Amino acid sequence: MRVHYLKKILFVFLLSAGVGLIQPGPLAAYEVNKSAIVLLVSHGSDGQAMGTGSGFIVKPEGVLITNYHVLVGAHSVTAIFHDGRQVPIQGILNVNRAQDFSILKLTGDAFSTLELGNSDLLKPYDYSSALGYPSQTVQTQPEGLRGAILQTFGFVLGVHSQAYPEYSFIYTTTPFSPGFSGGPLVNRENKVIGLATLEGRSINLALPINYLKPHLHGTALMSFEQLLAEDKNSKEAYYYQGNFKLYALGEVDRAIQLYQKALQIDSNYALAHYDLAVAYRGMGEVDRAIAEYQKTLSIHPNFPEALSNLGGQYFRKGEIEKAIAQFQKALTLYPNFIQALSNMGAALNKQGNPQGALPHLKKALGLDPEFALAHFNLGNTLFALGHWSQAEESYNQAIRMGIDFLSLHWQLYEIHKRQGRPGEAAQELKIILEIDPENLQARALQKSLLDK
Repeated sequence: MRVHYLKKILFVFLLSAGVGLIQPGPLAAYEVNKSAIVLLVSHGSDGQAMGTGSGFIVKPEGVLITNYHVLVGAHSVTAIFHDGRQVPIQGILNVNRAQDFSILKLTGDAFSTLELGNSDLLKPYDYSSALGYPSQTVQTQPEGLRGAILQTFGFVLGVHSQAYPEYSFIYTTTPFSPGFSGGPLVNRENKVIGLATLEGRSINLALPINYLKPHLHGTALMSFEQLLAEDKNSKEAYYYQGNFKLYALGEVDRAIQLYQKALQIDSNYALAHYDLAVAYRGMGEVDRAIAEYQKTLSIHPNFPEALSNLGGQYFRKGEIEKAIAQFQKALTLYPNFIQALSNMGAALNKQGNPQGALPHLKKALGLDPEFALAHFNLGNTLFALGHWSQAEESYNQAIRMGIDFLSLHWQLYEIHKRQGRPGEAAQELKIILEIDPENLQARALQKSLLDK
């Protein structure tokens, strides 16, 4: 899922690897240099704030890195430091819409910086940490706030291409809270290894910092007026506007219109096809979603998320063999793909192969113990294998994390019944009827329990 330059937050992600709030204070030797990380506030033509993101300074003369999508639609941008100091952005030194980065120049020439690392050295399971200004925190405080920087922790899952085969992203378990767009991903030595670009459920992507290094030495400035003029014919600008409508505001029809505008400029724009599929999927239009995922993969066959999501739509239609084939392709490309591991487990369960599902689900939860759906799928696996107590534990863990499927409560009912716990079985029937009051089977079973 893609959520960019959010002004209004509709949900908060579970932070699976730990978080901490860094408040202004003395800089210890082991801390990231907070003074080089800024809150970016974009303003419309009327001067009103229209969105936020994060950024970080990499050269003392005020060269700052952030995402391109943070700038979309902006007439001006202000950088706010953690101590409340506000500095206008003087202009734009470089923009790469495809790779979603921009290099800005702050007004002034004496700034603290972050040191850049070498993203080419990254390996799976390397430590990583992200820092930024969460949008939900920013919104609750007045203009000119003293912003608290949120820091999250995790590890690298891999470095893989996504929608474009020409370059790769760092996939990490380190959560990117909404508003982190444009912030730094750092290694254990607090050197920047990536630019936080996309946040989602166990899919957090950062652009490797080595892609940006050759572009840090320009001096020619572009104005925001020039950027706005260029963006009138930019497929990426329409795409990111569509993402804002879809993921932040829930305006599906408007998002579809914007994706279609992007595709009018470039019919082979894979990302627009991909998120158009997401929009159709959310509307329950499975066949249209499948068609868009297939178009995405005809352009870039090795797009892991498109493969996994296409498999999910086949699963939804009951075409399990097709689903498994797509999940397997995704996992061949990206062995630590947590969602695909969980999806594969669910599909193998459906196929009647719980023994085959078990290692996929255990690996998914080993990588992300907070992935509620994987706990539910593991419960189904253990139930099919007759491991009642372990299945019950997995189901209860899924419930604690927010899963409340009807099928889950039926499985718990069966477990309680098999283990001779009529009271607990009756409680599950009560929950089933709260979810589905017209369920005749549950009513009949409830009556038989009461009659005993």
